[in-house]
Amino acid sequence: MRAVVVGGGIGGLAAAVALHRVGWDVTVYERAIRPGEIGAGISLWPNALAALEHLQVWPDVRDAGAMQLGGARRPDGRWLNRITADAAPPVEIRLVHRADLHAQLRAALPDGVLIANAEVRAVSPDGHVQLADGRGQQADLVVAADGLHSASRATLFPEHAGARHAGFTAWRGVTAGPFPLEAAAETWGRGAEFGATILLDRRVYWFATANLPEGARAGDERAEVLGRFGSWHEPIRRIVEATEPDAVLRHDIYELVRPLPPFALGRVALLGDAAHAMTPNLGQGACLALEDAVELAALVARADDVTAALREYDARRRPRTQRLAAASARAARVVQSESRPAAALRNAAARLTPPRLAARLSARSIAWELPAPH
Repeated sequence: MRAVVVGGGIGGLAAAVALHRVGWDVTVYERAIRPGEIGAGISLWPNALAALEHLQVWPDVRDAGAMQLGGARRPDGRWLNRITADAAPPVEIRLVHRADLHAQLRAALPDGVLIANAEVRAVSPDGHVQLADGRGQQADLVVAADGLHSASRATLFPEHAGARHAGFTAWRGVTAGPFPLEAAAETWGRGAEFGATILLDRRVYWFATANLPEGARAGDERAEVLGRFGSWHEPIRRIVEATEPDAVLRHDIYELVRPLPPFALGRVALLGDAAHAMTPNLGQGACLALEDAVELAALVARADDVTAALREYDARRRPRTQRLAAASARAARVVQSESRPAAALRNAAARLTPPRLAARLSARSIAWELPAPH
């Protein structure tokens, strides 16, 4: 059985690994000249770690120290809540660089599976793939993992509204070297947020958000971040200053309009951001893409009819991802609260929520069971 994966990001490569593990012949087409993941840090929650373990990718990532979320603070440094090991059971999370995860997934594939500088122009429900250079290919399964602005999704489901701006922009960066961060935390202002976490190599991954219109840009994005957040509590300024100016990334935040589109049509399955792009507030975007990959491969491996397997894939994956996308959007509205009363209410709720309850709710929201073996 032959599968074509459109897009060589984390979700696409995970799907290729999963399908290769169950005996499929897989080709991944990636339009970038040099395959790689552009970005900064990524949080691997327990569901993502379970998926990677199932895929036999990066088996030693669990051996590294788990990140314990530190809680939330105000811009003046006052803690709104603080999650410590004695206050709540630690949630097993690994903070890694996106490029490192991408490299691990690439290494799990045989040579020749990933083809760079190959743009897919169109896919059709019967499994036909048309490349920009004029070549065509027929597949038993097409996995459309071509991201937020998926051309495959737009072709298959033209009636769906696609992506919309979530109302804010985000900056991301990683310090140039190890940084002595005492505790991971998110700091909430009015219509703005700054978060910092520790990567496995002791560098600090940070992100900042602000309610800004779509398309706004600054000439020097690090200077822009310092201007907006440099007066907040320490060590925020020092973290940003420890980041090379050209390593600061800025992206407007988008989400797919809900209800989400179907995740399958004929022999084509949507996966990752192409299916369920969401705001980053729950840290589940890539985690859910890894789940998608594992479940998709498990379903097609046990089915005689690929189209029937993809219908089951849609039935299993769409409700879960839509629920988490909606929860992430609600969290974004709370965190990005701009009015003084709304921000005060948000802060009060954070102070009054017991850490153990917050940890339990978080664990419940991401709970996922691996597919039963066929």
